[in-house]
Amino acid sequence: MTKKERFEQVIRYFQEHNPDAETELEYADPYQLIVAVILSAQCTDKRVNMITPAFFEKFPTISALAQASQDEVFESIKSCSYPNNKARNLIGMATRLLSEFNGIMPSDVNELQTLPGVGRKTANVLAAVLFNKPTMAVDTHVHRVSARIGLTTGAKTPLQTEMQLVSHIPEELIPLAHHWLILHGRYVCVARKPKCSECGLTQLCRYYGKEHISVC
Repeated sequence: MTKKERFEQVIRYFQEHNPDAETELEYADPYQLIVAVILSAQCTDKRVNMITPAFFEKFPTISALAQASQDEVFESIKSCSYPNNKARNLIGMATRLLSEFNGIMPSDVNELQTLPGVGRKTANVLAAVLFNKPTMAVDTHVHRVSARIGLTTGAKTPLQTEMQLVSHIPEELIPLAHHWLILHGRYVCVARKPKCSECGLTQLCRYYGKEHISVC
């Protein structure tokens, strides 16, 4: 199977089985999404969704967050990973959004990365989810799943994974494909022991072929 054929069949599978894939982070506007995505770094979406309702009651706007103390923000997010760093970044993000962008979320990935707490992955998530831009955010799930299935070859870094994926996925499908791969990695192609018996991609999967077919 060529790489082009593998991509085509994987895309066809997800279009049939998860056509409306979307982020599991709960948000109502761009401000809420950027807070949730920053909090989600090395933390589960489930945990973030438990934190954010009370957080947004206390800090309902960008201005309210920018005016908060680090201790106040820490108290609201202390059950997530790295709360000290995230509290500092959240306040810095809100402050810069106000000072540099008049409180309006930029759609440009490079501009997004000037915000504290926003690296390439977070910027790509925001650009894809908020503005439907053809950006591929690569987290550990996307990196793992892409390599296992055989969508990427020899990709050592998230950027290498991103570049290989976007070069083979139709531009209009890239924002959706990001969610396909994340959700597949979160629930099926899990890190320690992938649930191959529940997976509909085994006939296409490079990992499955090596681990199972070759043994028979």
